[in-house]
Parts: sequence; structure tokens; C-alpha cells
Amino acid sequence: MRRKTNRRRREPLPLPRLPRLPRPQLRLDWRIPAWGLGLAAGAWLTFEAALLTLDQPIRAIEIEGSFHRVSALEVEAQLAGDIGRGFFSADLRGMQTRLETAAWVDTAQVRRRWPDTLTVRVVEQVPAARWGEAGLLNVRGELFVDHARHLPPELPRLAGPEGAQGRVAERYLQLREHLLELGWQVVEVELDARGAWRLKLDSGVEIRLGRRDVEARIERFLAAAAGVLAPRMAEISYVDMRYSNGFSVGWTGSALARSRDQGEGNG
Repeated sequence: MRRKTNRRRREPLPLPRLPRLPRPQLRLDWRIPAWGLGLAAGAWLTFEAALLTLDQPIRAIEIEGSFHRVSALEVEAQLAGDIGRGFFSADLRGMQTRLETAAWVDTAQVRRRWPDTLTVRVVEQVPAARWGEAGLLNVRGELFVDHARHLPPELPRLAGPEGAQGRVAERYLQLREHLLELGWQVVEVELDARGAWRLKLDSGVEIRLGRRDVEARIERFLAAAAGVLAPRMAEISYVDMRYSNGFSVGWTGSALARSRDQGEGNG
């Protein structure tokens, strides 16, 4: 038989007791932020006072630029309500926007000149083409006058649906570049409501390009104009490029009469 032995359980050793440390206390000194806020408020008030002192009324407007369609009096009238406003508080951007809404003003710059003067520089629109019956386009192809009282007759006439100004102007520039090399000027480019293109040369010849394959038809016309058509352009009334692989020619009345007379003489 096994003898049971009584084992004594060991008691855990007591842990040493650490001294209790005092709990840290955070104390805010409100005097520092209050002092900073007071300094900032004082600086702001000083700035405001100085600004009010320096913001003297505008007393003069000087206008710069070369004027042909816009007069200095018109510019002054646009800014008449700004005389007397504060030198610093005047809304220069608003003035520029107001000036640029005038029909013949392209860009405007308004600047301050100490102590009480505004300098205004105006750049006028440059008409590059007529649009429709009475409109004018600038060099960027933008319509800036709907009903001009005077239309320079030397400008080309462009026409098309509403909103197509840029597209028609781009086509005109393309055609002008190519035809100038052949010694001809483009005087009219028209895009009708169906999307068909038509142009007219300074010789009076009308070129009908139609709606489809316009780029290919232009290339075909340029090739023909530089070749077989060039010697007889003065006798041509129109060239119709609306064919798959060729074109037709309409002759002037004098050319037809001459051709008929020659036929009778040969007979």
C-alpha cells in the first residue's frame, strides 16, 4: 500500500508596495490666449482704421487705347457710377466685366494708381469677316455684333445656322490658305441648314461641295483648279463637286455664246 503524504502548499510571496505618486494636474493659463486674441484684435482694428484713412474716393479715370469704334466718352459713361467709390474698395473686376459687354470692346484692363486715379486700357474688336446679313465676326470666329450699321465690303461673307460661326470660320481659313496658293481669294463661305457647303471666289465662280466627303471634294477641286480649270476660270459660272469621282462645270453666258458661234462656224 502506498502511503499518502501531505504536501504543504506554498503561499505566494507578497509583492512590495510601491509608493503612491501624486496625480499630475493640468492647469491652463487663460491669460496667454486672451493676450493673443487681444493683440490680434488690436492689429485688425489698426489695419481697418488705416484702410479707411487711405481708402479715399476715386476722383479721376484715365483711358488708354486706340479708338476707332469705341469712344472715350462711352468708356467714361460705363464707369460714371464708380467715381467717388473708395480707392481700395472699388470692384475692378466688375468694372472690367461691364466694359467688355460693350459691342466693340474685346478686352479691358482697370488698374489703380495712387492716390485717387483709375487707369483703363481698352482693346477694340478687330472684324475679320461678315456674318449673315449684318453680323461681324472677330479674328477668333466669334460673333460680336449682330446688326452692324457699317459692313466693310472688303471682308469675306460667312453664313450658317445659329451657333455655327466657329465651324464656318474654320472652314474659311482652311480654304483661304489653299486657294491663295493658286492666286484666288475666297469671298463667301456658306453652310446651309442641311449641312451642305458652298463657297464663292473673287472671280465670281461658285463651288458647290455638298454635305458628304467634303474634305475629299475640296482636294479634288484644288487638283482640278490647278490643272484643267485654271486656263478657263474666267468663263466658269460654277463648279459642282457633288459627284463620286468627278465634277460638272457651268459656263457663263459669254462662254456658251462663244462656244455656239464656234460650232456654227465649223459647220
